[in-house]
Amino acid sequence: MIIAELAIFPTSEGASVSRYVREVIKIIEESGLNHETGGMSTTIETPDLASLFRIIEEADHKLMEMNVKRIHIDLRIDHRLDKEATIKSKLAALGLRK
Repeated sequence: MIIAELAIFPTSEGASVSRYVREVIKIIEESGLNHETGGMSTTIETPDLASLFRIIEEADHKLMEMNVKRIHIDLRIDHRLDKEATIKSKLAALGLRK
């Protein structure tokens, strides 16, 4: 399982970009993948990189359709191969969830 932290937003559209971020979150929700959105990014569980990059590509295209001039993408990936990891298991290891 891959756990990724993704933030994608325009840097050219002024101080508030929430309307753009809402559109990206819709794409993530429609993917059907387990995810948790926080104040600065969304954590996504995905079985493979192709699924993750499909979401990123769709989000990038959506922002282009909204005529933004510059898009910023932050991506961090934890591809655990020795055991199955999930958002829930990572938080439980920190004592933040049971």
